[in-house]
Amino acid sequence: MVQAFSIPSDSMMNTLQRGDRVLVDKLTPWFGSEPERGEVVVFHDPGGWLEGEPTPEPNAVQKFLSFIGLMPSAEEKDLIKRVIAVGGDTVSCKKGGKVVVNGKPLDETSYIHPGSTPCDDEPFGPIKVPEGRIWVMGDNRQNSLDSRYHQELPGSGTVANDQVVGRAVVVAWPVTRWSTLPVPDTFDQPGLSAAAVASSAVAEMAGPGALGLAGALPLVLWRRKRREAEARG
Repeated sequence: MVQAFSIPSDSMMNTLQRGDRVLVDKLTPWFGSEPERGEVVVFHDPGGWLEGEPTPEPNAVQKFLSFIGLMPSAEEKDLIKRVIAVGGDTVSCKKGGKVVVNGKPLDETSYIHPGSTPCDDEPFGPIKVPEGRIWVMGDNRQNSLDSRYHQELPGSGTVANDQVVGRAVVVAWPVTRWSTLPVPDTFDQPGLSAAAVASSAVAEMAGPGALGLAGALPLVLWRRKRREAEARG
């Protein structure tokens, strides 16, 4: 249900640092839950993301932990990033601007690496994320080969939900770095979800029409009554 993963790079600094051990909740995906915006997730290489990257040689302790299931096999190539957008979302980022999800700019100051910009090194979008897939980015934007850099591969930079191993919930080691990994508040802002945006658009379209219909109805009934009266006369 829970597995430990070692952080091999600086792509998620300062949230996660090289050498940290994180505990990943594998239970949730097994029960059909899907990744959500703002979560830090571990996922298998979708294909080509880690091409050419060397596979580290595990020590005796890592081999033992892998054997009992507390750490992944050294042969597996996994990545860890933050979910920025999910299936149905539209995500974009212009140079000098913020990451925008469904028209809502994200305030990333609580987790993005100090000195990083949201996307100045690789602006993108707008991109509509296919259903059943996620768009992921590292917190250390200028040192993260994330979804932005793999748009030429199958999936156009997105990751299939069934490739997600689980959500990282705790930094467990070293002890001095112990902390939880909550979803930042910016992902809870009203109207962020694609469904909310669609509902709002429908309401805006329906509003004037509904008012027009309400105003026209008395006039139609009045004309009908007048014609009936003239016919009787």
